Amino acid sequence: MRVLVAEDDNRIAQSLNAALQMAGFVVEIASDGEDAWARGDTEAFDVIILDLGLPSLDGLTVLKRWRKAGRAAPVLILTARGQWDERVEGIEAGADDYVVKPFKIEEVMARVRALIRRAAGFASSRVEIGEFVLDTRAMQISRFGVPIPLTPQEYKLVAYLAHQRGRVVSQNEITEHLYTQDFERDSNSIEVLVGRVRKRLGSDIIKTRRGFGYMLGGDET
Repeated sequence: MRVLVAEDDNRIAQSLNAALQMAGFVVEIASDGEDAWARGDTEAFDVIILDLGLPSLDGLTVLKRWRKAGRAAPVLILTARGQWDERVEGIEAGADDYVVKPFKIEEVMARVRALIRRAAGFASSRVEIGEFVLDTRAMQISRFGVPIPLTPQEYKLVAYLAHQRGRVVSQNEITEHLYTQDFERDSNSIEVLVGRVRKRLGSDIIKTRRGFGYMLGGDET
């Protein structure tokens, strides 16, 4: 899952970055409004954490521009304590949730996971995939209650495809949402990763649509 953190306070940005990466997210950081707006307008993110007090272009203006342009990524706004009017205006402008500063990292993480679940149509952190259960909070997959060990990248692949169920996902999209920008992109890396997951979970867990990409469920062609 790919997250944009738009925050000009470096200490907060790095704390969020560390926590998100530890939870398996791919993170990009924008320290001003112009950069945040440009990234959110041209790149795909699964969720955006947006500080309203950004320099060069305030967060509320950034959010309004995204929504006007049809950018639908879930947005979690960060706002100062006591600025209730900002929170209301942010929600009305298209934000999906908010957290008041100072905040606990654990609360932000819980809200980020909830936004991603809701965007995918899931009400719980436990997602059923046939005989498997994906637990996005515990970051594990189990079969009949027995956890199956996966590497971090294997887990992230299954989790991303689970949140995109019902549609085919291209190799390029998977790469964008599983790896950082400095990852050396090998055209075979996703195929290898898919192969490893199939060996662990069974050949039917990920279907191939040749020439298009991969999906959970559906007929292999």
